Amino acid sequence: MPRAGVTPERVVREAALLSDEEGFDALTLSGVAQRFGVSVPSLYKHVEGLGGLRRSVARAGAQELGACLREALDGRTGPDAWRVFAHAYRRFAHAHPGRYTALQRAPLLPSGTEEAPLSPDPVSVLAEVLQGLGVAESRHVPVMRALRSALHGFVDLEANGGFGFPADVDTSFDVLVESCVRMLVPGADEHG
Repeated sequence: MPRAGVTPERVVREAALLSDEEGFDALTLSGVAQRFGVSVPSLYKHVEGLGGLRRSVARAGAQELGACLREALDGRTGPDAWRVFAHAYRRFAHAHPGRYTALQRAPLLPSGTEEAPLSPDPVSVLAEVLQGLGVAESRHVPVMRALRSALHGFVDLEANGGFGFPADVDTSFDVLVESCVRMLVPGADEHG
């Protein structure tokens, strides 16, 4: 009989918190089990091992990021929508470093599995932003990859102490965001 209060949802939620506190790479079944006061084998009633737990944390993180992005946009379109998207993405990465790391990896799926690894929520929000900017749907995938690479590169460097100069990092992020606006909407004025 499962221990009272331990459910798959609670296990994933606790694992997400643990990964934010200690890092996604430090996430173990043992660490999660300790938080519930149960043995590791009892977690197998709720998750498919460490790989399944990590996939679930990534999936939950993608859903949370998608919800954060959608809430931040709140009807905005055009260049302002991209600006809001970029800043919300960075805030999520700061607030949830373990979940953010989970999102950057294509999780290994058991062989023969057809399961989609993550929620499409963040991708669909970005697709809406690109549509509002007039980017042709045929260009969405390469543009999304470029934008994700730019945002992730900045966030990763920031998280790992890669910016050694004493200049304001927020100003540098704004330069990146505005450079993307000019790429997406040639001739667009800064914050205009």
